Amino acid sequence: MSEFKALVVSEQDGRYVTEIKQQHVDELPAGDVLIRVRYSSLNYKDALSATGNKGVTRNFPHTPGIDAAGVVEASSVPELAVGDEVIVTGYDLGMNTSGGFGQYIRVPAGWVIKRPEGLSLRDSMVLGTAGLTAALCIDKLEQAGLTPGQGPVLVTGATGGVGSIAVAMLASLGYEVAASTGKADQVDMLKGLGASQIVDRAALAAGVEKMLLKEQWAGAVDTVGGDILFNVVKSLRYGASVATCGMTAGGGFAASVFPFILRNVNLLGVDSVELPLVVKASMWDRLSLQWKTDLHNLEREVTLEQLPAEIERILAGKMIGRVVVNLG
Repeated sequence: MSEFKALVVSEQDGRYVTEIKQQHVDELPAGDVLIRVRYSSLNYKDALSATGNKGVTRNFPHTPGIDAAGVVEASSVPELAVGDEVIVTGYDLGMNTSGGFGQYIRVPAGWVIKRPEGLSLRDSMVLGTAGLTAALCIDKLEQAGLTPGQGPVLVTGATGGVGSIAVAMLASLGYEVAASTGKADQVDMLKGLGASQIVDRAALAAGVEKMLLKEQWAGAVDTVGGDILFNVVKSLRYGASVATCGMTAGGGFAASVFPFILRNVNLLGVDSVELPLVVKASMWDRLSLQWKTDLHNLEREVTLEQLPAEIERILAGKMIGRVVVNLG
């Protein structure tokens, strides 16, 4: 097939417009591997790309989609053969390289991971970048000494993609999970994922002016950043850590050294985009085996044609869990 469908974002009279268009394989960028995409997933970064955020995507027209799972149709490298089922997440995919919201992508071989046997292509996109990031956060906390039984582990932004998967994964690994959200109507959902405590986002935001807060958390996964992140830092138990991976509440916070010195706490940064491929592959293996988690209550499947409405939902803060995109 030389033609395929893709969601294309174009700049028209100062506005960014999304349309489903016919594209040609010859229009794709140069690369080692041509992949027929079967599934993708919707992430906040995709929504930013679709609305013209120059910090994500510089040039338009453009096809977003930082996640893709599919089948190799052509390859110039021996380690990837025609017919191999593969996963691509992060690097420049969907940012300035045509992404997973098209039925075909062409990418460097150094971006491509063979699908682990324990996950289907669809399963891998229920996880996507969100699941990979959640796993990396938990791995980093455990490397810093966190183990089940030490006390509650807080997850901020718990109804979002990374947050909801982190809640489910931590609970399945035996941790006591406290889930923070501003969505009162999602309490039952979070408890169903395994959260034993629900923390109102407004309560978590209180006390910004204080240097220290009451010690509460044995560890934390933060997906929102901003002042909430520093309040989490200020309420960690002695020697505990927070893994931070998002900034929906802001990219900065008014910090002090008090909790770091007086309580010996750690602020751990987590990136899932530019990690070496071997690290990503190792984490995907773990997600397919010992960290495999039932996420069926978290996901919804949509078509490419339904995707623009879902982009509006995520931008409005109304998306819960994960949206899987079936590209046919």
